[in-house]
Amino acid sequence: VTRHATSKLANLNDLFHIASLGFRGEALPSIASVSRLRVQSAAQDGQGWFVEVNAGTLVDQGPAPMPQGTRIQVRDLFNPVPARLKFLKTQATETRRCQDVLTRFALARPDIGVTLTHGGREILSFPPGQELAVRLATLWPPQVAEALRPFDTCSGELRVHGLAAPPRTAQARGDRMLYYVNGRPVQDKLLASAVRQAYQGRLVSREYPQVVLFLELPPEAVDVNVHPAKLEVRFRDESAVFALVRRGVTQALANAGHTLSDEAGHSAAHPTSQVRESGEARYTAPSPTLERPDVHPKFASWNEYHRPTPEQRPLDMPPSTPRATPPSRPETPYGPAPDHTAGATPPPIRDDAPPIPSPEAHPTMPSLTPQADGPAYLGQVADTYLVLVMEDGGLGLLDQHAAHERILFHRYERDSARGASRPLALALDIALHPAEAARLDEMWGDLFRLGFALERPRPDLLVVRAVPPDLDAAKAREFLRDTLSGKRGDLRELWCMLACRAALKAGEPLSAPEACTLMAEWAKVPDREHCPHGRPVLVRLGRRELEKLFKR
Repeated sequence: VTRHATSKLANLNDLFHIASLGFRGEALPSIASVSRLRVQSAAQDGQGWFVEVNAGTLVDQGPAPMPQGTRIQVRDLFNPVPARLKFLKTQATETRRCQDVLTRFALARPDIGVTLTHGGREILSFPPGQELAVRLATLWPPQVAEALRPFDTCSGELRVHGLAAPPRTAQARGDRMLYYVNGRPVQDKLLASAVRQAYQGRLVSREYPQVVLFLELPPEAVDVNVHPAKLEVRFRDESAVFALVRRGVTQALANAGHTLSDEAGHSAAHPTSQVRESGEARYTAPSPTLERPDVHPKFASWNEYHRPTPEQRPLDMPPSTPRATPPSRPETPYGPAPDHTAGATPPPIRDDAPPIPSPEAHPTMPSLTPQADGPAYLGQVADTYLVLVMEDGGLGLLDQHAAHERILFHRYERDSARGASRPLALALDIALHPAEAARLDEMWGDLFRLGFALERPRPDLLVVRAVPPDLDAAKAREFLRDTLSGKRGDLRELWCMLACRAALKAGEPLSAPEACTLMAEWAKVPDREHCPHGRPVLVRLGRRELEKLFKR
């Protein structure tokens, strides 16, 4: 309890190999000066020592038989300092703060038992030798703790491991993002950024994932003395740490298995809505790839705002035709399904509307009975959501805009390396600020692979000769301006923008063949559970949820 007497450094080289959690030399005597402090410690069972300090004065010390370990008691905190005492919050608030600190250390060392009591009541009790997931189960809600997935990956002398929850358990606060560096609890922006990037496209901007992450690296590769409370650290190789953390969390999300059929125990490789039965007939929903010529034009187009004119339309693409009469409706348990279109005024047909398959191509609607190979399509609600019977008998609602957006985003992402371009009749001239010129040098290769043909006749001028096929000149200028000014972080934002503009809109009616084609294409893309902006694509209501709604 003497100032500067708690240092664990024996020589100068220890400064570069700090393997302990550390403790500021003046912290312990500072605590002792404003409270009644008693410290007992034993290196072996039965052989201990204690010291007792009251308001900075040593009042007692001597042997203390006790089990191996250390016990610290702080009483009457700030009692000798009334000015500081009045800034303490309520007992409940201060107890919660103590509980948060102790919990972080308990998660770092599951091999050590930890107990917290307050007012004679036991608040926390962690037996020694517990698994990390078991300790988290006592702290986090069951739906979160049960969904946690482990990850463990290494790169050279770096190792990152821990547990991460799937995106569906995200919350509006970031208090369940816990980071440890060599066992030390930290609040590091680099680690937080790497984790957020691993969840990119799966969460909206106001949501936070739940993750416990442990980073292990040589002590000389991290500086732990950059913050008075040692809550922040600095890494020697930040890029390597960032890449490893992002890869590790991505591994956990892959282990979580965000696929269409996983919750029912089926493989995601099965395309959805391939075969359905209705009476004696069989309905085969199309499941083409985007490259095949028989893909429905509504989903094969990269951008519905840039469909070819009748003069530009290929010979094998028929001209736009009026919407065909929908196929006959199946029998329901209560008789023939009502035809809500009877006697109604048909909606106006757009001149550029894509052709719709004729009734002969799909003579029968899909059955209402779910099959083992994927969900069964029932219909469309509010011209926006596709109603499905899931493999487990539950109800599913598929957002057609979000699903189509994910399909198009995957297409842009996959084809970006091909560098397809559309030459401009008149080149674009864009004046460059020196900061924009530096940014352009960094983005030059990515812009080229995306399909931009660029020239720099002089340092302060950018000439655009060609743009990606689905980007007009005005949008290309806007995108380049935003990119060079730093408003758009990377190419992913461009793919999100293009996919959002080209996707089906809410309120657009779909026929059964169109809906089944959309479902089949969506089932093939990765990360299908969320749109590129992080919104959910499919909402499931299982049997239990449906029974609760009807209070069964």
